[in-house]
Amino acid sequence: GDIESIKNTIINLRKQKADIDILIDLPGNKIRTSGISEAIQVEKDKDFSLKIDQFNYKEFYKLVKPGMEVYANDSVFLFIVKEVNDKEIIFTSKSTGLLLNNKGMHVRNLHDNIPFLFEKDKELIKLCNEFDIAYVGASFVRKASDIQELKQVLHSNTKIISKIETLEAVNNLYSILQEVEYILIDRGDLSTEIGIEKIPRFQNYIVEMAHHNAIKVFLATQILKNMEEKPIPTIAEIDDLYNIAKSGVFGVQLSEETAVGHYVEECVKILNLIQDEINNEKIIL
Repeated sequence: GDIESIKNTIINLRKQKADIDILIDLPGNKIRTSGISEAIQVEKDKDFSLKIDQFNYKEFYKLVKPGMEVYANDSVFLFIVKEVNDKEIIFTSKSTGLLLNNKGMHVRNLHDNIPFLFEKDKELIKLCNEFDIAYVGASFVRKASDIQELKQVLHSNTKIISKIETLEAVNNLYSILQEVEYILIDRGDLSTEIGIEKIPRFQNYIVEMAHHNAIKVFLATQILKNMEEKPIPTIAEIDDLYNIAKSGVFGVQLSEETAVGHYVEECVKILNLIQDEINNEKIIL
């Protein structure tokens, strides 16, 4: 949402519970679609274009070249850059569906020349400082110096949760862990960089490294994906959630399940049920 609506949300939350701990999630330097008022229909092997001002980073066109692969909306879509000019980027879609506003447009190994904090991040950091926010989520951290840069502009009493969602962050994991008390594994964005088949192995490695360094771990992305549209999870989701909890993960973050899903309360109940099941485990003979 916009800054004013986020500010009003904070005020309303504090009215209901004065001592509530609030987390503000910085969007980070992720390239996203912007200013798209109506969903764009894309079809497999068909071309479509996006204007330069339909990206949140207007210099994006300078960084991409024909032939580059773009993973959109947590790898739901794959686009191939066909043509680039200073007015638009033309893509060939390898997927069929609706491309919406504010969806990620990820190109691997592209962020070296992109600033760590975008303007929206800086505005939200001011809000964090103004309202003494308890936690801030740092998105698309790639190295320890990114956290150090954030610390320079953020009040010291705000705890930083460093998101691990890039291959570079995994490669620099030890040094990042020295800068924070919490990390969050974003499986969606990480999968666009390493490949979805590698997520279980990388997830286990990150959790083990965090535990070894006494860092608390949150896990996110498709925790209860089925419950966006249905009142119960799949057996696979329950199994995944159980194993997550047993692995010593500190907490999970629901995303679309509670942001746009139809069964918010039911999602929370399922999380509590799994935790209760683990707490009350007995061997059945």
